Amino acid sequence: MQLSRSLLTGVLLAGVLAGCAPQQAPAASGPPTPEVSAPADKLMDDVRILSADDMQGRLVGSEGGAKARVYLLGRLAELGVAPVLGGALEHPFQTVRDGKSLAGVNLLGLINGTGGSNRALVLMAHYDHVGVRGGQVYNGADDNASGVAALLSVAASLKRQAPLHDVILALVDGEEGGLSGSRAMVADPAFKPLLDRTVLAVNLDMVSRSDRNELYAAGSFHTPALKPHLQEVVVSAPVTLELGHDDPALGKDDWTSQSDHMAFHEIGKPWLYLGVEDHPDYHRPTDDFERIPEDFFRRSAKTVELVVRMFDGRLETLANESVGGGK
Repeated sequence: MQLSRSLLTGVLLAGVLAGCAPQQAPAASGPPTPEVSAPADKLMDDVRILSADDMQGRLVGSEGGAKARVYLLGRLAELGVAPVLGGALEHPFQTVRDGKSLAGVNLLGLINGTGGSNRALVLMAHYDHVGVRGGQVYNGADDNASGVAALLSVAASLKRQAPLHDVILALVDGEEGGLSGSRAMVADPAFKPLLDRTVLAVNLDMVSRSDRNELYAAGSFHTPALKPHLQEVVVSAPVTLELGHDDPALGKDDWTSQSDHMAFHEIGKPWLYLGVEDHPDYHRPTDDFERIPEDFFRRSAKTVELVVRMFDGRLETLANESVGGGK
């Protein structure tokens, strides 16, 4: 995240998932709605490796950022994620930080849907952090190795049980200090055909730590059609899923401009931001892997998947409710 920002299970969970089937199916007979699966076993390994000292804080344009990217390319290949544009997962862009021109690289992949629809959902997380300052490595375990690890966990599940709609995976660079990677992505003419058919962008940024057992879902203030769907997930989420932090009247507690979903907001595309509130280690060298509570993080990742599965199943409904989706 670039700036500071202030079970029911069983029958209820089955009910939410059963409601995921689109009201207007993209094909005459689509596959059954898949059940929500547990996060991949590599959830904790991914966040540990990405937030290790040898990644040097993953600053855009740095050796540490390049090393993190090599690791992520290996993970995407391991999962069998296909390139989404031009036969390559890597998409370079130029950015400026502290007066210096730097080369950033977004990683864009695709998991094909099986429902016969042309509509798509974007699932994104930034993999950069703020690097080394004053000789101290800012490892960014929660911000945002956690979001990247959760994305990879959901991707692993989607490869095991395919979504109805295409899911575009975006691991973006350069979020810290300007959202440069996500803005470059949405401005890229080569990305426009994908953007045109995107109904919703789901952004994960800081999803692993909350003393209150809370994960926030921001975005329904700007796109009210999202709210009733999210409220159904609230009753069965493995963590306390709260809606909010998206009203401009909140001032600094409005997260609308706080992370990469802002690039979609700026072009009028619906977005959903999943993240936790700030904690004492936010943007400090103490944001380390050892401080992530595994139990909460695993339940948070399950909640992320539940939300993604639900909106995948309802993408036709959302598009028909005129929330800005593609044709």
